[in-house]
Amino acid sequence: MTSRDLQSVDLNLMVAFDALMSERSVTRAAERMQVGQPAMSASLARLRKLFDDPLLVREGRTLVPTPVAESLIGPIQQSLALMENALGQRRAFDPTREHRTFTIVASDYVLLVFLRPLLAYLRREAPAVSIHVRPVTEDYAEFLRRGRFDLLIAPRELQQSGVPLNSEDLFADRLVCAVDSENTEVGDALSAEEFLTLPYLGYEGHAVQTVARLQMRAMGMDRPVDVSTQSFSAAALLLRDTPFFTVISERLAHCLAPQARIRLVEPPMTFAPLTETMFWSARHDDNPSHRWLRQRMRDAAEALNHQQQ
Repeated sequence: MTSRDLQSVDLNLMVAFDALMSERSVTRAAERMQVGQPAMSASLARLRKLFDDPLLVREGRTLVPTPVAESLIGPIQQSLALMENALGQRRAFDPTREHRTFTIVASDYVLLVFLRPLLAYLRREAPAVSIHVRPVTEDYAEFLRRGRFDLLIAPRELQQSGVPLNSEDLFADRLVCAVDSENTEVGDALSAEEFLTLPYLGYEGHAVQTVARLQMRAMGMDRPVDVSTQSFSAAALLLRDTPFFTVISERLAHCLAPQARIRLVEPPMTFAPLTETMFWSARHDDNPSHRWLRQRMRDAAEALNHQQQ
């Protein structure tokens, strides 16, 4: 493409391309760019003409990028990141006036323990900012690298190797056991025999292994799950009026104890602490709005750690 050709290219088309490749959906890409679906469909048509390629093709019920589109994703994302950084050096982000939607990938544990008070704060202090929280999926690291998500908050111990991501630790937690508060068969601590024989209600996330499961396996204390759930909080709420026990983070247990009517007990082994960490793509490193978001995360982590002292 020559310089003469570039004069006819609308930069907004490249932004639309990035949204379409990240979301793999015309509807979601339109929502991300805050435009109507017809406008996004028109952008896709212009992109197809520009690159002389369909770019997105349907496979079953989903859209997938063509080989040409795959080859363009990296260069276009890098170009947009350079442009964002260049513009950002001249303009600060004002969360009270500028509309911005951030997508954060996190578990229900992180949402309840860490993000809930932050979301309330943002509603008051940053009315133009919208937050979308999505569950952790198996390919989260690759999607984050591509810019489909803004932040991932997850235990550092679960970081996927091979995908370069920037990161910063936020807060730590420890793993304990919990039972129904009316369970008189269990004392203040579980013995190794009780841990291996009592009915176990566990988290069986379809996307990622839990830190607890990995540690139990390494210590030779792994055991089958009698009842499973894909929600950390649901595991605690299901203990009421049952003989089951579960392994749960201490912060979440304290958060849910009044509603779930659970009692914390010590496990027969010492679990290594969880280190909840925020991960982001290097392409967002110097973006003013993203720097603002990461600072709010640091502030929230500092407040959470202060409450524990």
